[in-house]
Amino acid sequence: MPRTLHIDFVSDVVCPWCVVGLGGLEGALERLKGEGITAEIRFQPFELNPQMPAEGENIVDHVGRKYGSTPEQSAKARQMIHERAAEVGFEMKTGPDSRIWNTFDAHRLLHWAGETAPDKQRALKMALFVTHFTQGRDLTDPGVLADAAAAAGLSREAAVEVLADDLYAAAVRAEEALWVSRGITGVPAVVVEGKYLISGGQPAGVFEEALRGMAGEGSGLPI
Repeated sequence: MPRTLHIDFVSDVVCPWCVVGLGGLEGALERLKGEGITAEIRFQPFELNPQMPAEGENIVDHVGRKYGSTPEQSAKARQMIHERAAEVGFEMKTGPDSRIWNTFDAHRLLHWAGETAPDKQRALKMALFVTHFTQGRDLTDPGVLADAAAAAGLSREAAVEVLADDLYAAAVRAEEALWVSRGITGVPAVVVEGKYLISGGQPAGVFEEALRGMAGEGSGLPI
């Protein structure tokens, strides 16, 4: 029987594994189309660094402070994640001079898209990934975020209005708190039908097997 799964993709736009995980998920769904399994994906907010200041932080300094990585380890990890991203068709250009940014305003824009133009929310998510990982632009700059909205086919003028005010801030905070209350501590977290969890930047084969079982209500890790 055909089955449409409801999927909440909980992630942050400065999370490289979220790029990989989304690519794997979409690859799996493409494979499953022939079996009548499709999905509706909603992008949900999660901030890896909610206390990040407006000026951001150098990526090498950040991973060194947060994870204890040396510059050499950081470079090796970047190369590996670049390769994994390339496997799902995404070009990452992060380097030792890249920065990590506060992403709250980006999540406000994603919420706005989900509310007003849900068919364009995925395009905005990808535009924000490109803005950060490929173009290396400042995710706290309203003009940069508005450019991403325009690239996703949304109104740049409307995006500017959202960013100029505190619109959707309370809703994003509430959504973030909800997912934390449900046990999400890292991303990507792929929540299927509100009760199954697939964690991490998994390859398409892992998602395919898990989603096939979930569509038949035969497997999955309850959340």
